[in-house]
Amino acid sequence: MRRVAQELGVEAMSLYHHVPNKDAILDGVVDMVFAAIELPGAERDDWRDAIRTRARSARAVLSRHSWALGLMDSRRDPGPATLRHHDAVLGVLRKAGFTLPMAAHAVSLIDSYVYGFVLQEASLPMTSPDDVEEVAGGILRHLPAEELPYLTEMIRDHALRPGYDYTGEFGYGLDLILDALEARR
Repeated sequence: MRRVAQELGVEAMSLYHHVPNKDAILDGVVDMVFAAIELPGAERDDWRDAIRTRARSARAVLSRHSWALGLMDSRRDPGPATLRHHDAVLGVLRKAGFTLPMAAHAVSLIDSYVYGFVLQEASLPMTSPDDVEEVAGGILRHLPAEELPYLTEMIRDHALRPGYDYTGEFGYGLDLILDALEARR
């Protein structure tokens, strides 16, 4: 609380006129992140389109706020935007015919995928095609191709191909998950 107050240029005690404690601040911050994620529209005919739109929005928001990943599902007192968000996602799945346990599985699987992809993407040492060429090319130059033929092939014939963009992997993986959920629905 002292650090927050210092950043705001006020005394720590004055913060308590607005929030009861640090947890309330964290709850509010998480709620603001959830509020920025597009809610899946219940009016959509296809549950997959609704969930895909929501997953892409969540990825975009969390890519800008990757610091929030560890907080998103850790709060004990979720705010109204967080609750509305979870209710909307569950509503799309339940209206599509998912049983309650299957809807719970679907939310867990999709969120784990989104959060994991954002975390991996934030950790990668490359953000542009030029970076990919530099990093992958550097690895390839020192790679013993005879000992690691599959990795060599992946870098040479996939990652270094013109137009390769790692971010495209997100949609492919999401479609696999949605296909599997559809098969189990």
